[in-house]
Amino acid sequence: MTSRIFFYAIVCTLIVTGISIAWLRHTHAHIPFLPGLQSQVWLVEARIDFTALGAPVTVSLDIPDDPPGFQIFAEQTASPGYGFSILDANDNRRGEWSIRSASGPQTLYYKAQIVPQRTPLTAPGDAARPGAAVVHWDASEALAARQILAAARATSSNHASMTREVIKLVATPAPGQNAALLLTETPLVPLLEKLLNYAGIPTRIVLGLHLEDGRRNQQLVPLLEVFAGDRWVHFDPRTGRQGIPDDFLLWNQDGRSLLDVSGGRNSQVRFAMMNQSIPAVQLAKTTMEESSFAFFGVHRLPVEEQNMLRMVLLLPLGALVVVFMRIMIGVQTSGTFMPILIALSFLQTALFPGLVSFISIVAFGLLLRGYLSRLNLLLVARIATIVIIVISVILFSSLLGYQLGFNTGMTVTFFPIIIIAWTIERMSILWEDEGPREVLVQGGGSLLVAVMAYLLMAWPVTAHLSFHFPETNLIILALILIMGNYTGYKLSELRRFRAMRLKWLP
Repeated sequence: MTSRIFFYAIVCTLIVTGISIAWLRHTHAHIPFLPGLQSQVWLVEARIDFTALGAPVTVSLDIPDDPPGFQIFAEQTASPGYGFSILDANDNRRGEWSIRSASGPQTLYYKAQIVPQRTPLTAPGDAARPGAAVVHWDASEALAARQILAAARATSSNHASMTREVIKLVATPAPGQNAALLLTETPLVPLLEKLLNYAGIPTRIVLGLHLEDGRRNQQLVPLLEVFAGDRWVHFDPRTGRQGIPDDFLLWNQDGRSLLDVSGGRNSQVRFAMMNQSIPAVQLAKTTMEESSFAFFGVHRLPVEEQNMLRMVLLLPLGALVVVFMRIMIGVQTSGTFMPILIALSFLQTALFPGLVSFISIVAFGLLLRGYLSRLNLLLVARIATIVIIVISVILFSSLLGYQLGFNTGMTVTFFPIIIIAWTIERMSILWEDEGPREVLVQGGGSLLVAVMAYLLMAWPVTAHLSFHFPETNLIILALILIMGNYTGYKLSELRRFRAMRLKWLP
């Protein structure tokens, strides 16, 4: 009894472990459970136009660096004749173009594929509290600023509410005298930044893009970033709404210059965007590098080894079908796991051409084996002769298929030659001992199991799961252990003893 409990504990452990690892891989590495799923990716393009002055040119563009709610999937540039590099210093990423000499109108492109993330659109907290910037006013502006801040402070309780009250007083369609005075000298957003810093609240202006499919010639939109409590909080400077809007990409987050051009004039940058769809698996392969599952994933291997493992990882599925058909159904096969190898061959040749080729090769081999039996050859020599004959038949089929314009003949070589040779030998001996009926039963059973294994291995869902979630083999192992412990009647035996069961029924 204890051994049975231990056995079922092992089976349950295998199933739970396989499902748990697969779920963790899905959630952390974002690998989909189903093939063919698409993921949405934003293609954002920055176009830089300027006029070069016939001297060395250096162009520096601030580019996104870990924007909240998004992840950079890929980056590329279009800048003929220019060298390009990404500089990452002091938590600031900038793309820099350079050329020894250029003159006349110039156009440079920076493109980034941005992936929406399943995280809230909030900025991360800072470890150290920044200080408020120093602000200088003239006498009248300082008086107006103090009155605005005094009114906002009276109706607020913290930095966030203070920011909202200042925006209400300044960004209103009909501002008061103090706000109107300040707005005549300073635009709205820089004015709000100055007022909040003057009040001792660390504030800076950040720039971003509202992502809308098919938009062109867009400019960056400013937001206020206020240090409230222990983190930076964003506010719309026109409405006072707190937080980052949906589908809003923060492009410039550190308050530094967006574009610097040395050796040129009349520079400007414009943005365009487009929504794209890419396979979710392709996206997962790129973004899973930061996941702990990347070390245990097959995607890090060379492509050649991935292709080999793609076939090898299908073998447990074939083994599952063989165990089910032999133990639960009772199908007889010629050789225990020969149907798996035949099913792998069908994956290369396609099902119907593979069936025709396999049956033809085995039938022709049986005819020649009948002649070889009259020569009284030893077993080793007989098998070696059959191997050579099988190779000759496959070579003839490949050449004939090529001449007739069929590619199927070229893929017949994927059949396991040695296994086919042994199959021909076993069927020939079985023919002599048991007769042709038993040959047809075992040969037909082998082909039936091979076809069912092929259908399971060729199913896109199982092929996808076996390759991208190799831990599912633990579940297959558990199922095989359960079926291997079955000692009841096979389905074919139930049919065989059906008459006896009916006889004993009252």
